[in-house]
This record gives sequence, structure tokens and C-alpha cells, in this order.
Amino acid sequence: MPPSSLKTLLDAIKRRSFDGAYYIIGEDDYQKDDAVRQLIDSALDPAARDFNLDVRRGGELDGESLAVLLSTPPMMAERRVVVVRDVTAVKKDARKALEHYLKSPAPDVLLLMIAPADSKIDEVLSSASTVLQFDALLGNRIPKWIAHHATNVLGISISEPAIELLQAAVGNDLHQLAGELDKLASFMEGRGNEIGEEDVAAVVGVRRGETMSDLLDAVADRSISRALALVPHILAQPKTSAVSVVMALSTQMLAISWGRAKLDEGLPRARLSQEYFGLLKETGAFTGRPWGSASAAWTRAAERWSRELLDPALDALLETDVALKESRVSSDEQLLASLLLSLCAGDVKAAA
Repeated sequence: MPPSSLKTLLDAIKRRSFDGAYYIIGEDDYQKDDAVRQLIDSALDPAARDFNLDVRRGGELDGESLAVLLSTPPMMAERRVVVVRDVTAVKKDARKALEHYLKSPAPDVLLLMIAPADSKIDEVLSSASTVLQFDALLGNRIPKWIAHHATNVLGISISEPAIELLQAAVGNDLHQLAGELDKLASFMEGRGNEIGEEDVAAVVGVRRGETMSDLLDAVADRSISRALALVPHILAQPKTSAVSVVMALSTQMLAISWGRAKLDEGLPRARLSQEYFGLLKETGAFTGRPWGSASAAWTRAAERWSRELLDPALDALLETDVALKESRVSSDEQLLASLLLSLCAGDVKAAA
């Protein structure tokens, strides 16, 4: 989310002074839902909440019903809150009523309009309301989000090794991360006030040495035995699939190829890690692990991989991606094993 949107949200909540309408957009549904929750909690007295909160989906509203919702005064409270989810799906007559209302919003109604993640910004709605944009957090912001959520939402601290292991196991999905943190907070009751690496291992079911990061490192090192041994552990983890593994491997191999080209052009190796961080900030690529460990691993690997190894590796990744999306006889584990054999072919040949 752009800093201006975060500041707008926090200032409104702190002052308990709200604009008449908010248009909430962006790719990250978790952050959007969290903003809606915070605005509702701050704007409404819990005792009168049931009488003054209406949540509707855009496609369910006609012009008359929307007009009634927006014109109904609050009951025993300072204001009402009307939430319209999937606002882009409102019918023609409802859209007309909405645009008419936005020209002169009621001072005692807080209107929250939420757009789906894949929708384009609506210029009419954005110009007539306050825009809060929530884009997916880039990989380097996830550790900060984990620490903030643990401390400020759950009231418990979490160590840096535990943060790294949790992100390595779960990825960047905030819904999933929040769920695992909730479990960890419950698990820690009576055990202490800081979540450690061993606690993540016990609750999430992943140990250091068995994460996506470890698989990516094994492939970067072209260690076929280590990579193959990790496949069943990786596929058993939450929110991990063969497709997400191929995505992370594709990002890694493209990054190593890019780094190899930079070194061939004369870039000093000492600068490569910094260049990788710049590339990640520019692209926001799916790394499958924290940015720090990704850039360090790619920097080490760029010197080890030649163009003769990289070109067929990228071809193998494309072929596996296609195979995973088509009907097939081979299982995901078999397809990944074949892919790893192709990627680590240099080591296999050397061993032979």
C-alpha cells in the first residue's frame, strides 16, 4: 500500500474523523479487509453496531435499495456504515444512484466501496471519494509485517530466525501468515512471550533444512540428492504446490541468468547482491523466500552457472510448467523430480 494511503487510514482512525466515502482498491485482499475492519471498529460504537452496519455485494443491489441504504439515518449513534463489496458489479440503476449520492454524501454515513483485486481503477469513483490502495507487499516488507502483526495485533514478540522460517514455510500470503501467527500465539500461552524457531517448527510443521529456501539452495548448488530428498517435505507444506515450486525456481533461474550476464559484462561480484535488490524492488518477483536470502543465494550461484547450463534449465522449467497445467499421468512429485534432474544435470553427469 502506498505510504499516503496508510497515513490516510491511520490518521482517520486516530482522529476518529472520516471522509464521507472511501474507495478501497488494490491486489491484496487481506489488507483491504483489515482496513475495512479497522474503519468499522473505529467509526461505530459496539453497542449500536448491529443497528448501524450494512454490508452488501454490488451485484445484489438495485437503485432503490441502495438509495434507501444510503439515506437511512443512524439509530442511537453518531453515524452509520454502509459497505459495498465488489462495487464494480453494481447494476446500471444502482450505479446511477451511487454516483448521485457521491455528489453530496450524507454527513452521518460512512460509505466503504471495495473493488475486487483484479479490477481496474474506476476514475469516477476515485475522483468522488478517498482512495485507499492496498497492493501486495513486496518480499522485503513481509518480515516487518510479521513482526508488526505479532506485536501489535497478537501482543507477542517473534524472533528473527522464527520470522525467516515462517516466511520460508508459508510465503507471502498474508491471510495464511496471519492464520499461522494466530496458532502460534495460542500455542505460546503459558510458554513464554516470544515465538522462537522451534515454536514455528512445532506449529507450522516445517523445520529448518526442509523449506522452499533449502530446495532453492540445493538447486542453485546443483545438488541433486539434496534437492530430490526435499520434494516430499516441500509439497506437504501449507499453501505449497508443484506450481508454486516451479514459479520460485523459474524466478531463481532467470535471476541467476541475469546475474551471469551482468558478470560477463564486467560487473564486480561485490556489487551483484545490491543489483539483485534493485531488480526485486523493480519487479516484485515471486522469490519463494525472503529477499535477503534470495539475493545472497543468487549472487553465490551466478558464478557457478554457465550459459550452457542455464539455457536448457529455463527450457525445462517451461516444459514442466506446461505439463503441470495439462491433464497428465505423472504426479506432481514425479514431474518435479524429473525437473530437478534436468536442472542439476551437470552434477549427475559429473557423478557418472
